[in-house]
Amino acid sequence: QIQLVEAGGGLVQPGDSLKLSCAAYGRTWSPYFMAWFRQAPGKEREFVASIRLSNGNTDYANSVTGRFTISRGSAEDTIFLLMNSLKFEDTAVYYCAAGGLIDWARIKDSSSYDYWGRGTQVTVSS
Repeated sequence: QIQLVEAGGGLVQPGDSLKLSCAAYGRTWSPYFMAWFRQAPGKEREFVASIRLSNGNTDYANSVTGRFTISRGSAEDTIFLLMNSLKFEDTAVYYCAAGGLIDWARIKDSSSYDYWGRGTQVTVSS
């Protein structure tokens, strides 16, 4: 059983940057993949980015490619999401997720992940 704790959300203006963090606590199991998902009001939860912890391989949703960067921290089982050029449509609750061995074809499927954080709110507003 592990607990994922996100931090770094907030209120920003369009074009601003924000960096989210996610740390895993109390782990007796080591994840292979960690990812970020987001959910806007009235919408389904959607994939944002994933990273394979062993080799740093990443994947991104088309909507954030070139603007967001997922990375590993120096501490084990810690990841970040650097969000640049934020847009109104990036407003959502951002969730950190952790999973075991996931088939790459299912990396964007939320059901592939075993553990979830409580989320952190990101609001982009002028």
